[in-house]
Amino acid sequence: MNDKLLERYSRHILLPQLGYSGQEKLLQSKVLIVGIGGLGSPAAIYLGASGIGEITMVDYDVVEISNLQRQIIHNQQTLGQNKAKSAKKNLRKINSAIKINAITKRLAGKELIEECKKHDVILDCTDRFKSRFAINRAAFATKTALVSAAAVGFDGQIATFNPANINSPCYQCLYSEDLPEDTLCSENGILSPIVGVMGVLQALEAIKIISKTGGTLLGKLLVFDGLASEFRTLKLGKDPACRICSSG
Repeated sequence: MNDKLLERYSRHILLPQLGYSGQEKLLQSKVLIVGIGGLGSPAAIYLGASGIGEITMVDYDVVEISNLQRQIIHNQQTLGQNKAKSAKKNLRKINSAIKINAITKRLAGKELIEECKKHDVILDCTDRFKSRFAINRAAFATKTALVSAAAVGFDGQIATFNPANINSPCYQCLYSEDLPEDTLCSENGILSPIVGVMGVLQALEAIKIISKTGGTLLGKLLVFDGLASEFRTLKLGKDPACRICSSG
């Protein structure tokens, strides 16, 4: 790190749990963020500000006026623009010293797997079960750490999965593919700070995974009740019958 970077990340380096070596790990890391909406916006901002060396953001959608209530990486000047491009433009204003990539199409199948292979951590910031299951499959196929979050109404949840750990459950251990797609759809409404809380927690999990600092939410489901301002931690076990992560 040169003097400018030492100054930029000085508050991280002062932390004994992270320090210089931890910051170096962040600078050398690559994170894939799929979905640059309510969850992906705060996650991208904090990962970019924290000095993740390379961030790849994936979103095929465009910025709409209704997004601005919670998708804080976008603004009125980027209305109508692709979300990944809008996010890249604004993230550069926060940290021009890192590499920022924008993918403006939906990734699926081999393309998704190839992109996952290039990164150290995947953040699932999508809002559809179909996308979540596809990202989960790609993460386990490539043995890439996955942090998945969701939010609707006043509630949020987050879990971390580590395919390199044989005891790690996966997203499909938590949810069945038979769930109706509208369970997480935008018609249910969302209070804007709820996605902020969950997206920031995703960034925190990614930083801890990369820097090997503290404990993560592996084998746990953290549930947030925004109305009561309460967190609950539930144990999340591996499903021995799971088609994705079980050898059974």
